[in-house]
Amino acid sequence: MVAVFPQKHLTDIAEWHRMGEAGIFPPESRLELIEGEILTMSPIGFNHAGHVDRLNRIFAHLWNQGVTVRVQGPVQLGDLSEPEPDLVLVKPDTDDYTTRHPNAADVLLLIEVSDSTLRFDRTQKLRLYATHGISEYWIVNLIDQCLEVYRQPQDGDYLNQSVLTTADSIDLVALPALRVSVAAILQTDRRKPL
Repeated sequence: MVAVFPQKHLTDIAEWHRMGEAGIFPPESRLELIEGEILTMSPIGFNHAGHVDRLNRIFAHLWNQGVTVRVQGPVQLGDLSEPEPDLVLVKPDTDDYTTRHPNAADVLLLIEVSDSTLRFDRTQKLRLYATHGISEYWIVNLIDQCLEVYRQPQDGDYLNQSVLTTADSIDLVALPALRVSVAAILQTDRRKPL
């Protein structure tokens, strides 16, 4: 008798979109397509949601400068992945991304807010973003109250990795004139966010 092992069925972006259009997943589902696998994501807690709202408020003024701010919207990475990062700054699009999702070339900054997902965001998501050339990836680490910054993607990792505390500020690679206070992100500084 020949041994039969369970096999994983991987899906691609086209099949993923067809399943969504067919209503296969309940509307309240929190799902992401990561490297061909459909993953159920953790429910969003109060602290997580509040930090995403804070990030949105910090970066909202960039709309006036032609930068699109997307909150928990899909980003297409190749044919097998469509994560929904907590916040992404993307280049402007003539139709405001109504005919496609942004891809890696559109991304200026990608941010994940992490509490229960910290390990996943530091490993699988980091590898995914680096592999697809996301130039700057931040993890707002709610467990250790710090900002993890990843830059210079190469071979599925980031050559430049740093951890910033509430005493620090950071300039974005794609928007060097913009300086962001880590204290404003983590809300230890009640002053104006920028």
